[in-house]
Amino acid sequence: MQLLNLLNANIRKNYIEMKRYLPNTIALLLTFYIIFLAMFAGIQIIGDPNTQDMNIQYVIVNYIFWYLAMIVVNDIGWQISNEASQGTFEQLSMSPMGVWRIMTARLIASTFVNILIIIGLLLLSMATTGQWLNLDVITLFPILILTLISMFGLGLIIAGLTVVFKQIQAFLQILQFILAALVFVPLSVAPFLAFFPIVKGVDLVRSVMIDEITLNQIGTGDFMILIVNAVVYFIVGLGFFNFCERVAMNKGLLAHY
Repeated sequence: MQLLNLLNANIRKNYIEMKRYLPNTIALLLTFYIIFLAMFAGIQIIGDPNTQDMNIQYVIVNYIFWYLAMIVVNDIGWQISNEASQGTFEQLSMSPMGVWRIMTARLIASTFVNILIIIGLLLLSMATTGQWLNLDVITLFPILILTLISMFGLGLIIAGLTVVFKQIQAFLQILQFILAALVFVPLSVAPFLAFFPIVKGVDLVRSVMIDEITLNQIGTGDFMILIVNAVVYFIVGLGFFNFCERVAMNKGLLAHY
């Protein structure tokens, strides 16, 4: 019950912040939509007409996943940095729930709230281009859940770094381009990237939404890679965050910015 209350409180917190700072939320969405329009215009102007439809479909899936990855992975780092600068992060460490549970709940809550926005962006992107992708929820759901768990692990690693170093904004900006590379580079070009977070999930989502494959057509090996990535990255991320929290506590960094 306590965990459900914690999750509910963080979902409400995310919703209230997005509503209260509505101009900032709208600006963020407009920025991503304008980036997509720039990609779409580039394909229209200089792209090969024979593969134009396929390229547009790839861009839609990739850019939606890029937005999701940045929200899940980067957002928690920005939140901790803000908490530290406002002097409220130490209060979180005093909670009987533990900081790692609070951070995990924030990751899940932020993802839940932003997925609703992502669905809107996806529908808007498809309406803009006239390219309607296959939205097979039954097939997409398990792929998305396993991919998100590996993203949560990566997000906890970023959170751990922020707890110790506080100011990692420059690194977070660089990370945006790293995430873009992981999302946009096809797995066929570099098969070893299947064991990186996000990459295998994006590849399978593209296959479902563009090639219209079903759950039965996805191999056991593909799901095993997703499961291994989810378990390994989440455990590593959680362990790294707890390690960084102990380092910060031993050095008295929780109360200092």
